[in-house]
Amino acid sequence: MEPQARSVTEHVERVLALVTPLRSEEQELEDALGAVLAEDLYATASVPPFDGAAMDGYAVRLADLPPDGSPVTLQVTGDVAAGESGPATVGPGQALRIMTGAPLPSGADAVVPVEHTSTGRFVAGAPRTEPSVTLARQPRAHVRGAGEDVRQGERLARAGTEVTAALVGALAASGTVRVPVRRRPLVAVLSTGSELVPAGEPLGPGQITDSNGPMLAAAARAAGADVVRLGPVPDDPAALRGALDEAVRSTGAGRPGADLIVTAGGVSAGAADVVREVLAASAPGADGGSSTTDVDVATVAMSPGKPQGLARWRGVPWLALPGNPVGAYASFELFARPAIDRLRDKQGPVRHHPTFAAAAGWSGSPGRLRVVPVRLVPLADDGATDSTAPSAVGVVPAGSNHALSALAAADGLALVAPDVEKVRIGDPVRVLMLR
Repeated sequence: MEPQARSVTEHVERVLALVTPLRSEEQELEDALGAVLAEDLYATASVPPFDGAAMDGYAVRLADLPPDGSPVTLQVTGDVAAGESGPATVGPGQALRIMTGAPLPSGADAVVPVEHTSTGRFVAGAPRTEPSVTLARQPRAHVRGAGEDVRQGERLARAGTEVTAALVGALAASGTVRVPVRRRPLVAVLSTGSELVPAGEPLGPGQITDSNGPMLAAAARAAGADVVRLGPVPDDPAALRGALDEAVRSTGAGRPGADLIVTAGGVSAGAADVVREVLAASAPGADGGSSTTDVDVATVAMSPGKPQGLARWRGVPWLALPGNPVGAYASFELFARPAIDRLRDKQGPVRHHPTFAAAAGWSGSPGRLRVVPVRLVPLADDGATDSTAPSAVGVVPAGSNHALSALAAADGLALVAPDVEKVRIGDPVRVLMLR
């Protein structure tokens, strides 16, 4: 009799119990792109560091400009460009030609944009300073105050935040040079099966090209990990044990040992399912627990992706995913990606699972979470698909539920609840977005 299937949520909890965040290290700011901060970061300097011009124009004293907006003519006493200090003071009845980003001179408290003055515009190569300018008070001062963006000591990012290009810019502006981040995880990816041949090699009778290995390696990189890819490994326990040992072995000055192992295939109930055989043979008590511990071979209530295995190989967390390509990919997104996030100590909101209306019908999997690659399509007012008059967005299956072509065409994975026997047109469908 088949054992009671555990829920996807429970299996995620079992996965996360295997992994802990990696140690932190300091990296150069630009090198830290994509890494996760290990500590809160604070601005080392205010941004901007001084009061400056927000527009090309004239630095003036508001006291010289009538509140009713009447124009006045002021003497132009000099000019200042970005990176220059310029004249020390703007006195009564005076104006100073100023460029965007230049520090506001003493005495000035506003900038009038050049297009709102008698000058009209500044011309490159023309004399730098005209003798006078006629202008009027504007609704805005066009001054960027010191610390207006960020004040020294202000927190810029919390621990657990992924370093983005925008965050690099904000940290650089405040004077940050190096940042403490979690070490990037190294994930070992290997697929199993004597029928598998590496991509690009000729196929013999009964052989197929390994697609799970490259696919899962790419998914791990997209999740923020470094990857070492091994295999494909034949259906031989000794070969699998050798590959697992290679995955966790450090080469000293070369690559470190893996922080996480992800395998695809060999975990079902077939006679040649080598992963299941190795897990069973190496379980605690069979060989003293010297290689594999925390073995947990489970039936998970999802389709595809029902057979799953968890363990530690020589202390390294090991996620054994099924060999069905769509099941392997769905399992990666539901189980392996959260494990990588935990290794990176990535915080923040959970992944986006918006709800869309079904624009076509398909069968569910009663008692299991049905995972279906889906495409987003525009909907007309009557709920039918109509790209000429869309009023909303719906989802349709991207192809066969077990086909790689469906994954390639998918915008997301529909997660159909176990209590749904059939998805009908118009039904709400929760989608794990992939794009």
